[in-house]
Amino acid sequence: MKRKKLSTVIISALMTLTIATSLVGCGEKSTADDSAITFKAGTYEATAKGHNADLKLSVTVDETSIKEINILEHNESPGISDPAFDKVPSEIIDTQSVNVDTISGATVSSMAIITAVTEALKQSGVDIDALNKRAESNEVAVEDIEKTTDVLVIGAGGAGMAAAVTAHQNGAEVLIIEKMGKVGGNTMISGTAYNAADPIRQSAQGIEDSPEKHYEQTLSGGDNLGNPELVKVLTDNAYSGIEWLESLGMQFKDEVFTVLGGLWPRAHKPVLPLGTGYFEQAYMPYLEENNVEVMLETKATELIVEDGKVVGVMAEGSKGNKVTIKANNGVILATGGFGANVEMRQEYDGIWGTLDNSIGTTNHPGATGDGVVMAEAIGAELVGMDKIQLLPMGDPETGSLTGNIEQGVEDRIFINKEGNRFVDEGERRDVMTKALFEQTDDFMWIVVDQHSYPTGDTKNNFNETIDELVEAGRAYKADTLEELAEMMGVDKDNFINAVNKFNEAVDGAEDEFGRTLFANKIDTAPFYAASRKPTVHHTMGGVKINTNAEVVNTDGNVISGLFAAGEVTGGIHGSNRLGGNALADITVFGRIAGENAAKAK
Repeated sequence: MKRKKLSTVIISALMTLTIATSLVGCGEKSTADDSAITFKAGTYEATAKGHNADLKLSVTVDETSIKEINILEHNESPGISDPAFDKVPSEIIDTQSVNVDTISGATVSSMAIITAVTEALKQSGVDIDALNKRAESNEVAVEDIEKTTDVLVIGAGGAGMAAAVTAHQNGAEVLIIEKMGKVGGNTMISGTAYNAADPIRQSAQGIEDSPEKHYEQTLSGGDNLGNPELVKVLTDNAYSGIEWLESLGMQFKDEVFTVLGGLWPRAHKPVLPLGTGYFEQAYMPYLEENNVEVMLETKATELIVEDGKVVGVMAEGSKGNKVTIKANNGVILATGGFGANVEMRQEYDGIWGTLDNSIGTTNHPGATGDGVVMAEAIGAELVGMDKIQLLPMGDPETGSLTGNIEQGVEDRIFINKEGNRFVDEGERRDVMTKALFEQTDDFMWIVVDQHSYPTGDTKNNFNETIDELVEAGRAYKADTLEELAEMMGVDKDNFINAVNKFNEAVDGAEDEFGRTLFANKIDTAPFYAASRKPTVHHTMGGVKINTNAEVVNTDGNVISGLFAAGEVTGGIHGSNRLGGNALADITVFGRIAGENAAKAK
């Protein structure tokens, strides 16, 4: 699939807060002797090998400087590569040099941009070596920073934004810091299914549900290891979280569905793709309108404790400068989990045996457990750290969720390399993943038909059309099951038999794996298949909190001034998180943390 330029939704959202540098701009004037640096004015195009495919860009120069860099086509993973697209072209323009740093977590994409820009500039006749010397003369000393606010939020993902907006709505001055070069966290790249018992949408679809049923499934779905009080807060307040988001401008589709491992049709899907709706429609407009400051590329390193109370944080700026922020009322940890920290997940894993580099992750590069480490250093209790969730839905190359062709649980099946089904595809996430690890090469195919993709421009849950996925070789399309089996390289007879038995179960026959969630048969061409492998998705363990989102220490006492929300916390989901509960979790407890921090003194 080829993506034309960058996501205007993500870029515009960042630009509205004036916290990101535009990809279009004029280079700074160097104080060095630039007599050897001349360009043949024009626009030049070049390509370089990215992580998934070639990346194409254009560079516009005048006689003396680099003026503009545009990404024309790429196939990089959304969210993971975005920091490279946000920052590297800007750095090249600002320094008038291709001697710039790559972005941690997006190194390959960064190098592709740098390489392609270099090749484009060579076409202009410039002396690349002389150009790179400009970087040294353009360096500017960066001063240390000291700030004071009422409520400090650490992390600009979904939990942090919910907390920040709520704290401000409750009268507090708010400051948000984020270590990455953009807002969004895992929320921005998620499938964004939000679970809530909905009296309006579910009733219209004839679906019976209630907060009590949501509570029971959440608790039992985590083997009753979650804190019942926290689970009740989550399920009782999930729908009010939907209403609150809508009050901020967020739009959800009219019908709910069953998300992977969600166990029930109560997942709400935003109108905008991925997590852009949360930021473009709700959070960013509110922050802009109310002048709430967001400091990007500011990494919290240590919580400041005075007289037993958390009163701020020590942080590091993008240029290594020291940042000290004091909070009059409270500090909110919303730093996410540690799914992208291989060393940390290896240390704590108590389920899978190995979670080394051979296992990818759906998480963004910043999900490295920083908040857990900082909280533990001041005595916070950690709970459920050994409970790490994997999905059977990772891209075989990257571990990301992109390329996943399922639209909902009811209309798809899993097929192993032998052409057979091997699990109830409506089961818990851990059950399905464990079953996948028992298959040849830990590998499977998702198989769907026209019911999931009525037209070629129908998009999956990650804003990719099925035609784009087929064109890129990430999905197969066939007019018959026999043809699809050949493309997949599986036993034709086994595969057709598996589909036929599934279709019989849709008609009412007992399913061989006990599956109960069905909608349509797989019987209408075109048929599609896409490959998947296990991937790290969610860390259920983290900082212990109470129902007020206050952090609790190892003695069972509240740590004054410290609140937490989202995946940095533990104790809610038990041994297994239901699909669709994360977005509800971060919204519900983000709001609670924000309100209580605003009222704290």
